[in-house]
Amino acid sequence: MCLAIPSEIVGIQENGLAVVDTMGTRRVVSLSILPEPACIGDFVIVHVGYAIQKLDRENAVEGVRLLREIIDQIEKTGESEQYGPV
Repeated sequence: MCLAIPSEIVGIQENGLAVVDTMGTRRVVSLSILPEPACIGDFVIVHVGYAIQKLDRENAVEGVRLLREIIDQIEKTGESEQYGPV
């Protein structure tokens, strides 16, 4: 299963790679298949190491907010024990 979590571009390298921040975790991804140019501050969806789609800031922030809400609820109810760490 793939979960599309918005990631913010925090750095762009000359070799077509970017550093993205996904809810506090940073990693390097490729921009090579992104259909439009990307800039620092843009939000993207990443799949298997590739940025595949840009998102507008409003939708990205709302998506992260909802995901944090889900994680908080799972942690409060103890359901994470059933599925492993969140």
